[in-house]
Amino acid sequence: MSEQRRHNRVAVALLGRYMLSDRQEYPCQTVDMSPGGVRLTCAVGGEVGERIVIYLEHVGRIEGTVARILPDGIAVTINATTHKRDKIASQLTWLANRTVLGLPEDRRHERVVPRRALTTLHLDGGREISARIVDISLSGAAIACEVELPLDTALTVGRTPGRVVRRFKGGAAIEFRLPLSPDRFDENLVL
Repeated sequence: MSEQRRHNRVAVALLGRYMLSDRQEYPCQTVDMSPGGVRLTCAVGGEVGERIVIYLEHVGRIEGTVARILPDGIAVTINATTHKRDKIASQLTWLANRTVLGLPEDRRHERVVPRRALTTLHLDGGREISARIVDISLSGAAIACEVELPLDTALTVGRTPGRVVRRFKGGAAIEFRLPLSPDRFDENLVL
């Protein structure tokens, strides 16, 4: 099935959060984006046609509606004025050129969204929690899960030991005990 898009999509991984009609905030990351739409990796998808407000790093606030539910997230149609669409287009151009020109990333390490995002968190005492990896860097991962993990909790993500260094609505940031090996770091990585 061929799909006609009004705008070209740019592959860009931006961290953010979003709010559905339940007024709860959830973590997300973009997979690709255009001035007219965005594909998000996220744990809670909502319903097709539902209003969504998204806050993305480098882009800011975006309003839209859920267009499709995907296995690992959602596709969103962006509702914006021509001026806002032009602003998004400029930001996407800057972000794409930043990558091409090798300009520095704002974080310590590059982040990737793994193909196999589902994982198990192993806590001291034998407790296991199902979770989804939002993204991974050489030094840690953002994890979406239903359980609120206290700061400094020691755990193992899959087979990778770490600890909780930050919490956010619907998940936590995990710092690995040892950095991952750069030679096996890509979207096919399994922790």
